[in-house]
Amino acid sequence: MATERQPYHAHIYFEAGERAVANRFHQRLSESKRGGQLAVLFVGELRDQPVGPHPKGQFEVHFREDALPQVVSLIEATGLTALVHPLTDDDLADHTSLGQWIGEPLPLDLSVLDPPGMNKGVARFGKSDF
Repeated sequence: MATERQPYHAHIYFEAGERAVANRFHQRLSESKRGGQLAVLFVGELRDQPVGPHPKGQFEVHFREDALPQVVSLIEATGLTALVHPLTDDDLADHTSLGQWIGEPLPLDLSVLDPPGMNKGVARFGKSDF
């Protein structure tokens, strides 16, 4: 059952022509995190190439469910595409049926996701990325 403290991820996607926007947003999130102005626990590296199930450049943000409205609002203001999802023990559901797309959904490589009950993302919540 979800609670306001449930862990969440957002994957912020960008094309080469959007990298400057993504970089500014990344910096804003990182600065807000350090200043305690935003309930973001982790801001991952900007990745210019596909990684994991993600088909293009992206960076990830870790936060708790109580920050969801604020994080979604900030993402929407950038105009970038994003996948926002809870972090459960079902990686496939997290990235599909439980995920919320901001912008046009992207085709993910679902073959690389952990099987249900084996979500390794839980162990890395708030600590590291790909």
